[in-house]
Amino acid sequence: MKPNLDWSDYESAGLGDAYADIPRTGGNFAKAVSVCINSLVCLRPVTKSVMCPSFRVRQDAAYSPGGRSRLLKRLLNGEISAEEKQQLDDAMRACVGCKGCKRECESGLDLATIRSEYLSQSDNRGRYSLRDRLFANLPLLLRFPHLLRISLTLRNRSPLIRRWMEHSIGISARVALPLPSDHQLTETPAVSNGWAEIKSNTVVILADSLSRGFSPQIFMAAQEVLARAGYDVRFIGAKGGAMEGRSWFSSGYLDKAREKASRLLDDLTPYIDKQVPIIGLEPSSALMLRDEYQQLGLTDKAPDLAKQVYLFEEFIAREISAGRFMLALSTPIRKKVVVHGHCHQKAVGAMKSMRKVLKLIPELEFEFIDASCCGGGGSFAYEKEHQQDSEKMFNLALQPALAAEPEALVVANGFSCRSQILHYADRQTLHLAELLKLAL
Repeated sequence: MKPNLDWSDYESAGLGDAYADIPRTGGNFAKAVSVCINSLVCLRPVTKSVMCPSFRVRQDAAYSPGGRSRLLKRLLNGEISAEEKQQLDDAMRACVGCKGCKRECESGLDLATIRSEYLSQSDNRGRYSLRDRLFANLPLLLRFPHLLRISLTLRNRSPLIRRWMEHSIGISARVALPLPSDHQLTETPAVSNGWAEIKSNTVVILADSLSRGFSPQIFMAAQEVLARAGYDVRFIGAKGGAMEGRSWFSSGYLDKAREKASRLLDDLTPYIDKQVPIIGLEPSSALMLRDEYQQLGLTDKAPDLAKQVYLFEEFIAREISAGRFMLALSTPIRKKVVVHGHCHQKAVGAMKSMRKVLKLIPELEFEFIDASCCGGGGSFAYEKEHQQDSEKMFNLALQPALAAEPEALVVANGFSCRSQILHYADRQTLHLAELLKLAL
């Protein structure tokens, strides 16, 4: 196979390891697959971790990171049977891309990115390719929010259309599709002055596709919080131009992801050159700039960009530590707050930053939910063959934790997390930015 991503970071990974059995084909991708040393940590019964949601609900070793790795090595060596190939295909598509394995596997096996490489190979395109293209191109469809909202509302209300879409393109009839916001990111000084003079206190908020289309109020909350703390706030992608490419990357359309990433990188270049912090509100989108952009084979700006990208909570925690975050949060929030962390937040250790920021709010009682993946994982929750797995993931720990705190406010920074909580627990959620705004 010819890899579509840059796997050169794995040039020496696994070499000299008696258990690696590096395949003869696949180049550095084969070495990335072979970092698994069969320690079986991904098969152990655990509670306080993310890894591995699909194995937890399936209890099938083939659906664990190590099991997928072993099947991939057989594929690359040309030793795989037709039955095993189908098993591998099912297991790779059942990966929710949580990145728990990258953090919790002692060898750092990154199945989420390996999955994107696997799906990008032409002979691995699935039977639901139309569905895959629709979800991958969601950022483009969100350029027509009112038409999309009408279409999705009609689909959600009609059992007949739901069943037809499940049968024809594989979108589960059991779940409602989220509706775009009636209000897109509005014109504000922060949006309109994107190319104004860069100041020492300038920060840039990445207007990612999902938040922009479904939760634009989060941007306004983040803008108000940061502006009140003394920062000159700009937006990138506020009017639907720049797109980070997450949906294409996760679906295996790597050429399209590379094209979108390259355009965004060009737009960000003035800020990269001036070392301006780039702040993301949606974890999976923001962390793509820090991680996957370097594997897309972009310009030498990608490593520089990675050093300047922060999640919203990471940036504020950094500024608190530096003594620069001067914000008066004087309004106590009387209700208890329970926090569900996005898998990618957990994978980069950002929950420590969440805790630090939450302590800014006077008298706030808060608790982190100890749970793995919510079961969202991009389009995973809406796929016919994965919907039941998604619901089981939600019910493992997240549902009981929410049920135990029926009066608490729920904070979740991830779009998929908020969608799952609304659908399966009928609970409204807040982004951290919105919670801070309440305390202003």
